[in-house]
Amino acid sequence: MPSFDIVSKVDLQTLDNAVNTVKKEITNRFDFKGSHVVIELNKKDLVLNIEVDSDMKLGQVLDVLISRSMRQGLEATIYDQSKEPYQSGKVYKKEVPIRNGIKQEDAKKIVKLIKDSGLKVQAAIMDDIVRVTGKKIDDLQDVIQACREANLSIPLQYINMKS
Repeated sequence: MPSFDIVSKVDLQTLDNAVNTVKKEITNRFDFKGSHVVIELNKKDLVLNIEVDSDMKLGQVLDVLISRSMRQGLEATIYDQSKEPYQSGKVYKKEVPIRNGIKQEDAKKIVKLIKDSGLKVQAAIMDDIVRVTGKKIDDLQDVIQACREANLSIPLQYINMKS
């Protein structure tokens, strides 16, 4: 029986390359000369810590981060920017968690989306993976298309397609 898995994984090496590229670009930019800018990636907790002089520069760093990440092949939605920046002395700090894995409530949304599509497939939640099985590969491809068209605000990858 054909099946595939829906996952949300981030390649740490690609993410690290994107962060290093952002650091290099920020140090070479004229508008950041002499400014306090610290960008650190905590690979263990998957959190990006950013420190800058002003709120405007924080926005510029985030814009550069997203554009460089997309050039590296990462989706912009891997960065959870819901946390507000806070000021510590003269420095603005922001923690940006990296979304890795499908949370339980997001997995339930995906399963509900698949069931509401009316396709003859079964979806099962396995930890942070949603496994979809069906009799026809065409139905599985329709599920992939439906997931792409639905605005779920999480980056999804479709792996382990087996027939």
